[in-house]
Amino acid sequence: MSGKEIHLGRTDDTHESKDTLDPEEYSLRKRLPRKLPRRKNDVYVNSKTNFNGQMARCQKLLDAGFHEVYIHGLGVAINHAINIALQLKSRNMDGFVISANTSTVDVVDDFEPETEEGEAKTQQRSVSAIHIKVFHPQLSAEAQATHSSKTPNSKRKRKRQPEKPS
Repeated sequence: MSGKEIHLGRTDDTHESKDTLDPEEYSLRKRLPRKLPRRKNDVYVNSKTNFNGQMARCQKLLDAGFHEVYIHGLGVAINHAINIALQLKSRNMDGFVISANTSTVDVVDDFEPETEEGEAKTQQRSVSAIHIKVFHPQLSAEAQATHSSKTPNSKRKRKRQPEKPS
């Protein structure tokens, strides 16, 4: 690990922490965030995966008949997620619409002692996230219309009109 100090939260305005950990005594283990339900058209972007590979995966989903693709990015990967969405839109002659939502995700870091005398510590922190929907507006509207016409409530019985006397 590098020679940087590890801080477990700030205690005052001087940005000093009472819980400063020596990186030679503790190693940082970042837990994976809670997983969202995964659909076939969800793409979770990270900063370590090849950008062109992630682009190809999204394009392949759109070419395979999915009307929309959801791109998710967390922390540093937010820029990668945005770039992928913009590249998809650009490569497809602006035929797609982009809709983005942001959120905050709670993650947990574990500080494991390097020596037997040390005590394990955990820290909870919040990380920004982005969820981008890339879709073709006409295809998406048609898919929703088809889906809603198949719902059981769509076939409503007509009320019978009383017969008019002749």
